[in-house]
Amino acid sequence: MADILIVTGSTSDMPVVEKAEAVLKEHGVSYAVEVASAHRDPERVAELARRGDVKVFIAIAGLSAALPGVLASQTTRPVIGVPVAAALGGLDALLSIVQMPKGVPVACVGIGNGQNAAYLAMRILGVSP
Repeated sequence: MADILIVTGSTSDMPVVEKAEAVLKEHGVSYAVEVASAHRDPERVAELARRGDVKVFIAIAGLSAALPGVLASQTTRPVIGVPVAAALGGLDALLSIVQMPKGVPVACVGIGNGQNAAYLAMRILGVSP
């Protein structure tokens, strides 16, 4: 059982995942990590979005960064997007995450800022750092 599920689109994003993990570990918040690509395995992403034990999702993705939006389209629980600097300095990923259509909200933190994603998730849960 995990209050926070960190989902990353690729193992190459693990350095950003580790930043979020460090904050959550430090504060004793339960979390889990899964690797699932919105483009290569959309069924798996939908399955993760339906997990009943998760209260907040952190979705880490670069390039087109569809993962946070796909998760948000499959759940009503909060989704925090973390853009990764895979190309164009991460600006492409940032814009993909913040330009979600009305009714499919995704919170967004700075490029590569896994720490702030963890802090925001903790605030959503009411956990004080």
